[in-house]
Amino acid sequence: MRVIPIADSSGLGRAQRRTTAVRLVLAATLVALVAGTIVASAHSQSPTLRFLPRGSTGIVVLDLSASISSDTYQRIGQTLRELASTNGRYGLVVFSDVAYQALPPGTPSAELKPYARYFTLPPAQGGFLPEFPTNPWTNSFSGGTRISAGLGLALQIVREQHVAKPAIVLVSDLDDDAGDIQHLAGVALAYRQAKIPVRVVALDPQPNDQRLFARLLERAATVEHARLPGERATRTGAPVPEWLAALTVAVALVLGAHELWSARLDWGRA
Repeated sequence: MRVIPIADSSGLGRAQRRTTAVRLVLAATLVALVAGTIVASAHSQSPTLRFLPRGSTGIVVLDLSASISSDTYQRIGQTLRELASTNGRYGLVVFSDVAYQALPPGTPSAELKPYARYFTLPPAQGGFLPEFPTNPWTNSFSGGTRISAGLGLALQIVREQHVAKPAIVLVSDLDDDAGDIQHLAGVALAYRQAKIPVRVVALDPQPNDQRLFARLLERAATVEHARLPGERATRTGAPVPEWLAALTVAVALVLGAHELWSARLDWGRA
């Protein structure tokens, strides 16, 4: 071992303590960040509809015309509950042959849950078959179906309220009035020009209606082609937050550089 004589070793003691303290702080920080990364990756994210672009502001366009039967109510209720549990933000437009805004864009998704109860069977009581609650649109909406009215109002809301990154979720049986097809094609063209994606949760559509909307929405969709019938909500594993991963890597690099730069030095009295 090579020995180098020095005149003053008192300063080395202070440097050693300082270096040890820095090493311990960096090591403890790295351990905490790794533990946080493991915890974050172990928890699942909130469920999300996989056909909505990430970070978009959704507007649900819900068909409540007379052609929507109680056979499809359960699926409407399930869709609304899934959306309500995403911790996202959604607007809500309901329509038959006319449309109106029930919830403005940016409303917390939990506000969709009260609407889901109208499409959810209550528990059976007294041996009688349960019935769906009477919803407030039964008497106020006529029997006609103009899907262009619902999609058109959603597009108007997006433009007038300057909604950032809008995306539309159409919940319908796609049984549009024959006289509305021309208007619907114009609305689909407007969505294409505005580059607003439209996704469909189809409620047992007829094959002809399904093919028509697949053709129209293929041109309207801009992120990926609309899939008919509609997609279901899924749970996805939560990715490690980017900031946490970046911070962990940065601390690891700093610790490594510190170890290389502050190589261990041994000394003693002659």
